[in-house]
Amino acid sequence: MKTMWAPWRMEYILGDKEKGCIFCQAISKQDDLTLYKGRVTMVVMNKFPYINGHLLVAPNRHIPALDRLNRDEMGYLLETVEQSIEILKKVMNPDGFNVGLNLGRVAGAGVEEHLHFHIVPRWSGDTNALTVFADIRVIPEHLKDTYNNLKPYFNKLDIV
Repeated sequence: MKTMWAPWRMEYILGDKEKGCIFCQAISKQDDLTLYKGRVTMVVMNKFPYINGHLLVAPNRHIPALDRLNRDEMGYLLETVEQSIEILKKVMNPDGFNVGLNLGRVAGAGVEEHLHFHIVPRWSGDTNALTVFADIRVIPEHLKDTYNNLKPYFNKLDIV
């Protein structure tokens, strides 16, 4: 029998749930999940990812929906998504991506008050019977290692 370790999940299971908006907090503090803070957008690693490299891209402004973005914010937000995908391609070499928004709690938004895109890198064969039958995800690299691999590339980003 093989053992799968995901020790960072215990923090989520037993820990206090964060109060307030995780994105607004990411702007005001330095942590080991925030990869990029621009004037208009940010990139944060998902603390409880579906798979390694699962990123969240959000406007800095605390807004819940696309129709609240101005034209400049919309452009910078999509540019940040595109640049994040390019970095993931260089560093992690995925076969594809799932990119999307969950608008509203019923649509799966865990943080519905602050608009954000999910970028989920995908590899051929990354979903297996564990996910289907046991609702278990195998995440082979520790979050801190993923952060350390991605951060140098995000340090070079120059999006307004």
